[in-house]
Amino acid sequence: MAAAAAELVIGWCIFGLLLLAILAFCWVYVRKYQSQRESEVVSTVTAIFSLAVALITSALLPVDIFLVSYMKNQNGTFKDWADANVTVQIENTVLYGYYTLYSVILFCVFFWIPFVYFYYEEKDEDDASKCTQIKTALKYTLGFVVICALLLLVGAFVPLHLPNNNNSTEWEKVKLLFEDLGTGQGLAALSFSISSLTLIGMLAAITYTAYGMSALPLNLIKGTRSTAYERLENTEDIEEVEQHIQTIRSKSKDGRPLPARDRRALKQCEERLRTLRKRERHLEFIENSWWTKFCGALRPLKIIWGIFFILVALLFVISLFLSNLDKALHSAGIDSGFIIFGTNLSNPLNMLLPLLQTVFPLDYILITIIIMYFIFTSMAGIRNIGIWFFWIRLYKIRRGRTRPQALLFLCMILLLIVLHTSYMIYSLAPQYVMYGSQNYLIESNITSDAHKGNSTLVVPKRCDADAPKDQCTVTRTYIFLHKFWFFSAAYYFGNWAFLVVFLIGLIVSCCKGKKSVIEGVDEDSDLSDDEPSAYSA
Repeated sequence: MAAAAAELVIGWCIFGLLLLAILAFCWVYVRKYQSQRESEVVSTVTAIFSLAVALITSALLPVDIFLVSYMKNQNGTFKDWADANVTVQIENTVLYGYYTLYSVILFCVFFWIPFVYFYYEEKDEDDASKCTQIKTALKYTLGFVVICALLLLVGAFVPLHLPNNNNSTEWEKVKLLFEDLGTGQGLAALSFSISSLTLIGMLAAITYTAYGMSALPLNLIKGTRSTAYERLENTEDIEEVEQHIQTIRSKSKDGRPLPARDRRALKQCEERLRTLRKRERHLEFIENSWWTKFCGALRPLKIIWGIFFILVALLFVISLFLSNLDKALHSAGIDSGFIIFGTNLSNPLNMLLPLLQTVFPLDYILITIIIMYFIFTSMAGIRNIGIWFFWIRLYKIRRGRTRPQALLFLCMILLLIVLHTSYMIYSLAPQYVMYGSQNYLIESNITSDAHKGNSTLVVPKRCDADAPKDQCTVTRTYIFLHKFWFFSAAYYFGNWAFLVVFLIGLIVSCCKGKKSVIEGVDEDSDLSDDEPSAYSA
């Protein structure tokens, strides 16, 4: 009993340390990418807070799995202290934790982040007062609040089950709807809203995470172009542009004015020359920087990390493919959200997690690593692709030069992607996420040759979707993610899209050349000349 209590205390201590690590990570990450010239306290605090809430929510997943597993022994029996009241109390504690965090996420997504974004947009207007900024921001934010209210109402009233009888009257259908509403409408409403955000997060993960899983490791392996070679190319370009400018100006030596076409060409060449000279200053600074020499010394380590990340990506892709294939072949169908009764095609992660669970707390460390891996690859994808609205690029994410509006968009996207990681982990290890390491007892008939008859033996079996409800406790995460079958079906097809985009991103990343050490100087014409260090990292 003392050992079990110590294990529980250790688990909560790890969770506490994880919270501190999350807050430190969010602060460092936001400060790393925010613009030093345009930084603002409100947007910075909002970005840190929203990103931390998302990561803390994802950190509840290993805690949820730990608690449902902790209540049972490996032989399939409940522990002495785990009576019905204690079990319900533990379940409610985790459920209330999800209620709180998901409510905060809805507040951030549908009110606070849009309000801060529109407030900062109005701040650019010189003649706008504080009251005008607040009123305008609230006016635009009201649309997001209406969308949130509609999602909550739809989630509360949508029926989870329709009458099987096709001849049932409309009154019977309405009656069933209100009966469904009376059985936990709060959970249904919140679950529907969070599932809707998770669906958007799935689209963001398909766009950014799938590409980042290939771009991040391959960029580490390929590295950047040689600074000396880039300086040589840049010098040649400067000479070529200067010669072109002299050729154009020579046409007006006799006092004749230049034609409009030549004036436009001259202006373009002069702008190009300013950009090339600015590149020259940055390249010279980077070549002589101690940071460049330090990064050059770490080049072998980056290659090792790149190889490790690409192997991890392949492990995830193989596990996701096998899990989806298992659902396609052995699930209960689309109208059940492709739920699987048992495990037919085992994937590496689904086998590894229960194995690590025998040595506390290796499985929770692995879950945390998986979540952080998704976050880092998502960040790499957003940084490489940028923030787009269809075919229009809205913002670029650059280290030390990201505008406050872009930072809010970045944290919003990461918040939605982190919400989707819970379902991604479920896709990789469905049985583990649903029940952890729980077993339950079943009767097995054994034929005995000595007595020429059958005997019954009670043996433990791993909990799955076919297990009795009173013998296996489902995690609260699973209840939130799978309360509506149509969301689960959408996640299933989204996983196939994720695999396709990863393969496309892998091909694109392999074909792309090395990145420039000062990538983005050509595009960021507004960059001041006193910020060369922004490119050296």
